[in-house]
Amino acid sequence: MVKYSEARLDRTFSALSDPTRRAILARLGKGAASVGELARPFDISLPAVSRHLRTLEAAGLVVRHREGRVRRCVLNAQPLDDAAALIETYRRFWESQLDRLSRFLERPEEHEEENNDGTSEPPG
Repeated sequence: MVKYSEARLDRTFSALSDPTRRAILARLGKGAASVGELARPFDISLPAVSRHLRTLEAAGLVVRHREGRVRRCVLNAQPLDDAAALIETYRRFWESQLDRLSRFLERPEEHEEENNDGTSEPPG
């Protein structure tokens, strides 16, 4: 099993909890962008977008660098990959549990005959 850094996963999921930050990540999935380009579709101030970007940077999801006077942002998908791997682990676990439950429920005749005391006779 993959070893996850709990603090890193906490920062990733916290960063993903906000729809504006998810939209920023979706935009960065198409390629690098300046802070101004990222702010354009939102009805919020540039400082508010910068705060969102700091949260994404703290989670390791965004890397900012300066090109002259322009700050460019680039997506770093590794924390998303780690989060997806953790979710996949839980998905497989719960899918297995639901498959077992389904197999159990598909054989009701085997379970109807047994009493709580393990006998096959119908209750008194």
